[in-house]
Amino acid sequence: MKIRIGIGSDEVHAAPGSFTATVDQLEAAGVDSLWLSEIVYSPQVEPFIGMAHALARTTRLKVGTGVAVLPGRHPVLVAKQLATLAGLAPGRVLPVFGLRPARRRERVLFPVAAGRRAALFDESLRLLRRLLAEDEVSFDGEFHTLDGATIGPRPAKPLDIWLGGSAPSALRRVGRLGDGWLASFLTPEETRRGRRTIEAAAAEAGREVEADHYGISIAVADGDIPARLVSTVRERRPDTDPAEVVPTSWRAARDLINRHIDAGLTKFVVRPAGSARSFREFLDRFTEELLPLQN
Repeated sequence: MKIRIGIGSDEVHAAPGSFTATVDQLEAAGVDSLWLSEIVYSPQVEPFIGMAHALARTTRLKVGTGVAVLPGRHPVLVAKQLATLAGLAPGRVLPVFGLRPARRRERVLFPVAAGRRAALFDESLRLLRRLLAEDEVSFDGEFHTLDGATIGPRPAKPLDIWLGGSAPSALRRVGRLGDGWLASFLTPEETRRGRRTIEAAAAEAGREVEADHYGISIAVADGDIPARLVSTVRERRPDTDPAEVVPTSWRAARDLINRHIDAGLTKFVVRPAGSARSFREFLDRFTEELLPLQN
């Protein structure tokens, strides 16, 4: 199976004033992929606009969302965006979607009726997949009604739609509706169990998630873990020591990735745990320490 390692965005080097240089350096270094976080209240570029810019400047770099919110967006408009990007840069568009924003105060920006977010997510995923695979779609659901919707030229091969999340319901959703899984803040033991849960849900639904479509996003700290990231981990994983899921050196990052590989993961997104002082330095260490793990 192909082991691939990409780089995730941070607040400084994914800001509009720095983003072009970041993209150019990744392309020149031969990095597999760039992943853009959806953090609205930050300097980072909006992920879909950032994807378009990065894809237009490069010929090899793949670009993904890690992770974009689907509930609260109309799936026809999302399908149109993805089909357009895939037409402009075939084989280099990597969409990953999640249930809600990572930052609690941004949830108001993706409004959904109380208690219906998961149901809306499921319906939107089904509709999104149909729009990317069929010439014309009619649909009558709880949240969306369409009559003969078409988004124009579709990708020659339907895009793989990856999903985030680690709750039992999220893992089952990956098995039922997703093409891949991008986890975060999990130990190798937890990703091993997560993969098994996804495989069981997929088998129950009469489908299969490809063996090399399991991955995780890992923040790498340079020494101490930044206080804001410690708070994030403790909010999301109150029963987990942040040091178990955030490596504090490149050697520790390499070790953690190898343990996740042993657990059955093959795709990795590595990002600075804080705002990297020098992206060039971060990229050089990434290239030296982690790229040799690819096959």
